[in-house]
Amino acid sequence: MTRSACYFVVRCLTDPDTPASGGAFAPVTVRAPEGSLLNARPPAAVAAGNVETSSRIADVVFLAFGEAIDVPAQGQGTMNNVTLGSDRFTYYETIGGGQGACSDADGPSAVHVAMSNTLSTPTEALELAYPIRVERHGLRLGSGGVGRHRGGDGVSREVRVLEPCRLSIVSERRRHAPQGRKGGEPGARGRNLLNGEQLPAKVTRDLDPGDVVRIETPGGGGYASPGLSAS
Repeated sequence: MTRSACYFVVRCLTDPDTPASGGAFAPVTVRAPEGSLLNARPPAAVAAGNVETSSRIADVVFLAFGEAIDVPAQGQGTMNNVTLGSDRFTYYETIGGGQGACSDADGPSAVHVAMSNTLSTPTEALELAYPIRVERHGLRLGSGGVGRHRGGDGVSREVRVLEPCRLSIVSERRRHAPQGRKGGEPGARGRNLLNGEQLPAKVTRDLDPGDVVRIETPGGGGYASPGLSAS
């Protein structure tokens, strides 16, 4: 995962269309001290490494390259992991958000940034297979950071559970907003809510029938101050 996140950044900043291969990444060396967060050894916990830790690595490496070359504003920086389940069923999903703007384009909205772009489960299939009803699934309009090029908008997703179950959320960017670039404004921070009550970024709760879970994902950062050249 640590290597993949670094390779991803290098690929974005060189030639994104080059097929992934060992040869393409041969010039890249990744060093992470053994036993550290990014090179863990048993019995260290490594849950969410491929979804949340990888996002932090990509952000840091982009910022490092940004000292020398142009890089995009920060994207949502999380995959907004949501699990609902009981002894009878388990449902897991990740939710897209805003991608950061760059020097020549706005950031796309409602996409996974960096490590994945998994598709959303169709509402009809979800409601047919699980005791879950989708109340809302749409863009979180205005959540992208303002700039000459605007960051992409996040997603607002709201589901109602129809039988007792347990909720687990693993998310980031609830405290720190995705930052803009060269004067662009930050994107909106994400929010997790249960029946209107704000929840922490990482939380587990027991749910009753009728409870409503709402996930508002972060927007991407804007690029360059509005009205100014992005060069």
